[in-house]
Amino acid sequence: MNKASILAAALLLLSELPTVAQTSLPKMTVVSVGDGDTLRVRNPQEQTITIRLGCVDAPELKQNPWGQQSKSRLQQLLPVGQSVQVRQIERDKYKRLVAEIFVNNRSVNLTMVQEGQAVVYRQYLQGCANAKDQFLQAEADAKSKKLGFWNQSKPVMPWDFRRGKKNTQATTKRSPQAQQCDPSYPDICIPPNSADLDCSNIPYRRFRVISPDPHGFDRDGDGVGCER
Repeated sequence: MNKASILAAALLLLSELPTVAQTSLPKMTVVSVGDGDTLRVRNPQEQTITIRLGCVDAPELKQNPWGQQSKSRLQQLLPVGQSVQVRQIERDKYKRLVAEIFVNNRSVNLTMVQEGQAVVYRQYLQGCANAKDQFLQAEADAKSKKLGFWNQSKPVMPWDFRRGKKNTQATTKRSPQAQQCDPSYPDICIPPNSADLDCSNIPYRRFRVISPDPHGFDRDGDGVGCER
């Protein structure tokens, strides 16, 4: 292999590596994690700063169970006291620092997308322009493998959830002729006073369950019915 070929191969390998931090990026210490895309850190001046992960959007905490799962994963990646490097992107309308976070030269933002714990926030992806293709490919892979947030039939994007848009699947099931539905299962329609059912009798999976759960769909009591 000649020198030109070796150089070309080396450049190709570098282009496929995960997003890495620069040594000049400031180091900060994790104080707490609020949800799947928000945390607080302490800078070298002992100031506490709220950071919103840039270029990604995590499920809201009320999007049960996805929001809680996303928060738990970010807490695992960024435990209290963890030293991180911070690449500032901008300040948002809430005065939070929007940034990309790195641990051991790996982008935590990208990792959350790779694992299906966050989605690409295309509206703000210009903040990660150099790694745009990595983020989009990571999301496509997570979606195809049904990882995390993508392990549901019709996921509601976090930005739609915040605007109050409902899952179209749930709306379709409940709306025709204003049919009567058991309030224990608010996202699907199970007629009240129907004969005893189990998960094999219905087509729905991973739906919200509110006590008293007359059919016992939520066997482990975690608020999610027919998980398997």
